[in-house]
Amino acid sequence: MKRLLLIAGALILCSSLCLKLTAQEDPLAGLISKLQQVLDNYPQEKVHLHTDKPYYVVGDSLWFKGYIVNAEKNELSGLSKILYVDLINERDSVKKSLRIPVVLGLAWGDMVLSDSLAEGNYRLRAYTNWMRNFGEEYYFDKVIRIGRSFPNQINASVNYVFSKTASGEQVRAEMQYTDSEGKPLSSRQVNYSIELDNRVVSRGKGVTDEAGRLTVEFVNKQSFLLKSGRIFTQVQTAEKVFQNKSFLIKATNSEVDVQFFPEGGQLIAGMRGRVAFKAVGPDGLSRAISGVVKDNSGAVVKEFKAEHAGMGAFVFTPAAGGTYTATVTFEDGSQKTFDLPKALPSGYALFVNNQDDTDIKVSISASADLVGPTPVTLIAESNGVVKFAGRNTLNKSNLTASIPKERFQTGIVRLTLFSGSMVPVAERLVFVRHAPTIELSISNNKQEYGLREKVEMSLMVKSAAGVPATSAFSLGVINETKIPSDEDDETTIFSNLLLSSDLKGYIEKPNYYFSSVSEAKDHHLDLLLMTQGWSRFTWKNTLAGIFPNLAFKPETGISISGTVKTLGGKPVASGKVMILASKGNGLLLDTLTNAEGRFSFDNLRFTDSTRFVIQARNAKDKKNVEIELDRVPAQLVTKSKNSPEIILNVNASMLPYLRTRQDEYDELRRRGMLRRNIVLNEVRVSEKKPAVKNSSNLNGAGRADAVIMGDKLQNCVTIEQCLQGLVAGVVFRNGIAYSTRSMDTPMQIIVDGMYVEPDYLTMIQPFDVESVEVLRTIGNTAIYGMRGGGGLLIINTKRGESNYAYTYAPGIVTYNPVGYHVAREFYSPNYDDPKVNKSLPDLRTTVLWVPHAVTDSSGKAQMKYFTSDNPGTYKVVAEGLDSKGGMFRKILRFTVK
Repeated sequence: MKRLLLIAGALILCSSLCLKLTAQEDPLAGLISKLQQVLDNYPQEKVHLHTDKPYYVVGDSLWFKGYIVNAEKNELSGLSKILYVDLINERDSVKKSLRIPVVLGLAWGDMVLSDSLAEGNYRLRAYTNWMRNFGEEYYFDKVIRIGRSFPNQINASVNYVFSKTASGEQVRAEMQYTDSEGKPLSSRQVNYSIELDNRVVSRGKGVTDEAGRLTVEFVNKQSFLLKSGRIFTQVQTAEKVFQNKSFLIKATNSEVDVQFFPEGGQLIAGMRGRVAFKAVGPDGLSRAISGVVKDNSGAVVKEFKAEHAGMGAFVFTPAAGGTYTATVTFEDGSQKTFDLPKALPSGYALFVNNQDDTDIKVSISASADLVGPTPVTLIAESNGVVKFAGRNTLNKSNLTASIPKERFQTGIVRLTLFSGSMVPVAERLVFVRHAPTIELSISNNKQEYGLREKVEMSLMVKSAAGVPATSAFSLGVINETKIPSDEDDETTIFSNLLLSSDLKGYIEKPNYYFSSVSEAKDHHLDLLLMTQGWSRFTWKNTLAGIFPNLAFKPETGISISGTVKTLGGKPVASGKVMILASKGNGLLLDTLTNAEGRFSFDNLRFTDSTRFVIQARNAKDKKNVEIELDRVPAQLVTKSKNSPEIILNVNASMLPYLRTRQDEYDELRRRGMLRRNIVLNEVRVSEKKPAVKNSSNLNGAGRADAVIMGDKLQNCVTIEQCLQGLVAGVVFRNGIAYSTRSMDTPMQIIVDGMYVEPDYLTMIQPFDVESVEVLRTIGNTAIYGMRGGGGLLIINTKRGESNYAYTYAPGIVTYNPVGYHVAREFYSPNYDDPKVNKSLPDLRTTVLWVPHAVTDSSGKAQMKYFTSDNPGTYKVVAEGLDSKGGMFRKILRFTVK
């Protein structure tokens, strides 16, 4: 065996060993030079949010701390000064969006989960404007559950049974309804409508049985197109009174997909290779499997079994010209056969052993035709930096290398093998885990406390060598008896910054690999990296000089900018522009336009609900000009990669917490302290129909099957993107709208009373639209005759009234941008203060939330707070970073009686 010669260090390319070859003379030098160009010109950021608890109910406050770090060292980043945090519901609609100032890579805020939110699965998404250049794989994206405890007359759950029929995939949905005390709602009328990908496939009504159950069946006749959907139900609670409940349909079949991944990327005939595999159900979650590998004669050559999360691996040597299949056995005993990747007659194989504590062991093999004087190159890259590059010739069919792990930080390392022509031929991801460089210790003055007793907490942050360290961290204390959680399910600073943010696709329980670390978990993590995709730069693009298009700049503050033009469209040079905050903080600024008519007001600081009036004049102080403000398109909402975490029965999954909150509401009501707007036992909510202005609807303004107001059309670039999924029964193909009632006839588009072609829809700017009226049924389309045969979309544009967020008048523009979110201070009562009303019930489940805590020069921090009226096991969770990028997370539990 030959040892691979080390020829490159951290970022210094083989200076003396390669005779100081330039990038033009040596392809390896050129490759690293191009990669360095990516790093220098396109620095990347990561975002992590630490939330106070894992799930919530309507009425709670969601508290969070944001950490913005650079991807290279995981140190707090100074690139972006604004963080965006969105709350997104199951239908991919943004329910709340915050713009938060970032100070030294840190940001914090909160969201009040208002009574108008429905129970369900929500997403908490966080990103910076700069991160939008590189794709949503970089965003922080976490699924949170929000339940409803009061008022909630009905709890509902569903179970699905799948089967195959000649006409398609048959689904039997077994729904059950109970009251808030768990008693079945029997003999209740239920109206239901079943949608798959926004297309109604079935509707009807039924009556629940004695157990509160109702079973409905439907067939998905277009399984190649329709993948998921929802069942909408209306349950009778009293005479002519119904309550809405909906159920998610994650899939319409139970088929398990099994994929096989040869280590390095390919199997080579006649060469020993390792194959990893992963089994995933239609809901995106793993399945346990076992099976055998058979050759083309039917002989069994290997047995295998999943070790963790549907993943496993086996080693075998494929024969030249042979084909192989895997017969897989599932948990229910059924079997299915899958083809293994074909073995190539020529190529390279990469075999990696990551079990050693100090070195990564790499074995490189090549087919006989590739053995010779042409060298191969192995590059190891971590966090976007080349930390190792080695080159040697394959005079024999195999050579080995040992790469010291001390070269890398804790995290993912990408090993790439290049041929003599510097073409990547094999790749492998490994995880290097070092002992923590920083440690946090937490201690209380006691191990056991009473109700409303003061807790004195001491925290100390030290390096691994015992040197005190200055750090920034967030800390939350919850009553774990009331809010039980599983540490493997948590999204932590380790699992997010070291794993999820660097990989494509969904990772099931990523914190499993960081809690109670063991050799078995390290092995399972290695299996994950053999079966999971890579989301950062690709060598193919780097070699071709294809770099990201930087359409979004790092934000150092809020800016309002634009162009002043004459009414004929020419730029106005040296024009006078003044900005006045007509509502809010009274800001007044002015500036002059440049030769291109451009102006900008930078580093503005204002909060939400601040309205600006922008006035422009030309150099002669005339107002016959127009102002075009720059508008950064809002971030689109796409399907979350974490959708497998969506739970079908949200309330049922968090019953202990719901019962706790119900008890709290009952106590508040008993004391007469419950808010009057939710004190009634029975509440019938009626939403006021929106007033439609400037309508050209021949039926009358607002007389339509659906009305979409302009405030729902702000988070997209084009109208069809806005309306896709927002309007039931309307689908879009190539930018043209079709009603599901007449899929072959495009819907007629009417803009301010003018009939236009169906493809005109793509030319309409969403922020110019006041409302969209959707006409689909015969009662609304009949008045239009033949023009209404396919349905109509009546688009009414804005006319410049002063109440709009963006209005136009010559020389004046009013503008209402999103301002900075002002974080509230978490309330923690001080019972030592005689002014505190001690007669009020203290029903906190989040007992303490400290978003921004900093240790002093001695590495210490002190906190004091009081327990609540709820006994149980209290859980303290602290997360943070030191100034050198060292991450820590610590959990402490204590008892309150």
